[in-house]
Amino acid sequence: MWSHLDANMHMRHSAYADFAAQARIEALEQLGLDLKTFQRLHIGPILFREETIYLREVGINEQVTVTTALTSSRKDGSRWAIKHEIFKEGGVKAAEINVEGAWIDTLKRKLATLPDELAEQFAHLPRAAEFVEL
Repeated sequence: MWSHLDANMHMRHSAYADFAAQARIEALEQLGLDLKTFQRLHIGPILFREETIYLREVGINEQVTVTTALTSSRKDGSRWAIKHEIFKEGGVKAAEINVEGAWIDTLKRKLATLPDELAEQFAHLPRAAEFVEL
């Protein structure tokens, strides 16, 4: 999209993070962890770290595909790391985004854990080959 471009006429750095964030939300939603559930429970995901490794330029009107895989997690899902890979047309890997996060109680503004049922659902997030239990 035009709004994703920078002055060099390729996808701007922050657009990669936007695509990864959208992919995370969609992956969680597929597991039943949707925004309405988070709002009802006053819990939401929070990031501690985000790293982007740029590999190839993405130009205007190029289709991208984003993958989402859990690279590490505590058994209860309270702390986790996720890897996103962004592929441009032809299956060329354009970037890798690695995030580390947890859950926050949106009322208390303190770290929280998911209720057991949701933690079980979170555990079904696809796992990367290098997955490690924390």
